[in-house]
Amino acid sequence: MSQVDGEILLKLQTLVDGLFLDPPRLTHETKATDVVEWDSLMQISILVAVEKEFGVRFRTGEVEATKNVGEFCTLIRRRMTEA
Repeated sequence: MSQVDGEILLKLQTLVDGLFLDPPRLTHETKATDVVEWDSLMQISILVAVEKEFGVRFRTGEVEATKNVGEFCTLIRRRMTEA
């Protein structure tokens, strides 16, 4: 994990804290299926918040291809460098 990915994870945790009633503690290994509240509507809320916070846009299907929060952080980092 790079330092940038660690910083992204911290920002992502802050976003999640504001969205979930019972926010999960995110790690790079956390999967959406690990969190009861993380359904398709929550996924959309998270993506909208991430795009706004980080100034990125995701391509169709690329978020769904990530297996866990760590891969999502890496994807965010890649999109940030392209912006």
